Amino acid sequence: MAKMHRPKWTSITMGLALACLGTIGSVAAADCPRKDALGTSRVLSVDARTTPRVGLKSFPQTLPLADHEVVLTFDDGPYPPTTSKVLAALAQECVRATFFMIGQHAAEHPDMVKRIAREGHTIGHHTFSHPFMARIPAGKASSEIDRGIAADEMALHGVSTTTPSTPFFRFPYFEATPAELDLLQSRGIVVFGADLWASDWNEMTPEQELKLITERVAAASKGIILFHDPKARTAAMMPAFLRYLKENGFHVVHVVPAGTARNNADAH
Repeated sequence: MAKMHRPKWTSITMGLALACLGTIGSVAAADCPRKDALGTSRVLSVDARTTPRVGLKSFPQTLPLADHEVVLTFDDGPYPPTTSKVLAALAQECVRATFFMIGQHAAEHPDMVKRIAREGHTIGHHTFSHPFMARIPAGKASSEIDRGIAADEMALHGVSTTTPSTPFFRFPYFEATPAELDLLQSRGIVVFGADLWASDWNEMTPEQELKLITERVAAASKGIILFHDPKARTAAMMPAFLRYLKENGFHVVHVVPAGTARNNADAH
């Protein structure tokens, strides 16, 4: 197991004040204009046939990550005022993430959906209106899944289809029935949980969130991390969090559906 480095809090705190929010175009890690950037270390292909459900907070298995490897995921967007700042932070460090979108928000902000994809990130699905899926009738739950996928696909490709171009899904509140999980598995859709999260749904300052998530990352040493891009506190602390990863020897892994990793090989 790799030795943990001590957090470098001075530069992290300064990073919050100096967060760069300018937009940088999509670049592969190998072509990153900043040689000192965190970068995306590798692309991981995820196949529903072999890993239908991942994330130790909900399931007994997770992605095959090495020590000090993390996957960055963001839920509930897009929300342009804050999502744009998260995208700028990721672009500054040449990092690629996965965004699990609420269909209603995707329908309201199709240009932001297209931008997220254009900048090289993976787009997953998060229902249409973010209900508690285990507390609604099965028919309504199925409709929430399909409407969400259709709205995301319409925003992204201009075609309303319930067959997702990226078969990744995350349940709101991580709440699902066995039947819902089986339904998604039968459709070849990977259900993402998480291994750790920033708890950014709670009221806190960006500095408090940064301290909380860096402590959790240090303790876990790897895993799928959950953030929410509509949260202003998350957008504010993201540049400093990415700097923490860089300074403490972590590597970012970009997840893509099975069959597309070859097309992203230049992002290694």
